[in-house]
Amino acid sequence: MKTKNKKPQTAAEKEHARKVAALPCAVCGTYEGSEVHEPEQGMWFIPIPLCMACHRGPEGWHGTRLRWKLRRVNELQAINRTVAQVTN
Repeated sequence: MKTKNKKPQTAAEKEHARKVAALPCAVCGTYEGSEVHEPEQGMWFIPIPLCMACHRGPEGWHGTRLRWKLRRVNELQAINRTVAQVTN
C-alpha cells in the first residue's frame, strides 16, 4: 500500500526489490510471480517475495496469516530465506 508520507525508493532499493521480485514465494515456494512485501514501511533492503495468496490473499499476511501458520513460517524466517537466496 502506498501512503503519501512514504519516501520514494532510491535506485539501489529499486534494484534490490527487482531482484527479490524474481524469487519464489518465501512462504510456499511458488514461482507464480512474487510481490515484494516490506516488513516495515521503507525497509527496502529486507523485503520478502510473496505470491499473491501468501501476501494479500484472505489467508495471507494481510489476512488471517493461515498460510504462514500452516507452514510454520514467521516474518524473520522469511527474511532469512530471502537473504540466503539473494546472496547465492
